[in-house]
Amino acid sequence: MLNKYFRVIVGCMVLLMVLLTYYVSIKWLWFGVFIGVNMIQSAFTKWCLLETILKKLGIKK
Repeated sequence: MLNKYFRVIVGCMVLLMVLLTYYVSIKWLWFGVFIGVNMIQSAFTKWCLLETILKKLGIKK
């Protein structure tokens, strides 16, 4: 279940970044860079802030 929420939230964040970049400012691409770097970092360290937040909210694996 955790994986499902994670994918939905990250997908929404990427879509939000695209919309904000198109309609507001090109600087919103940095939000996409943050998302990508965080996903790469979590692959190596096995730790992700979003996963920690979801667990604290009571979402089970």
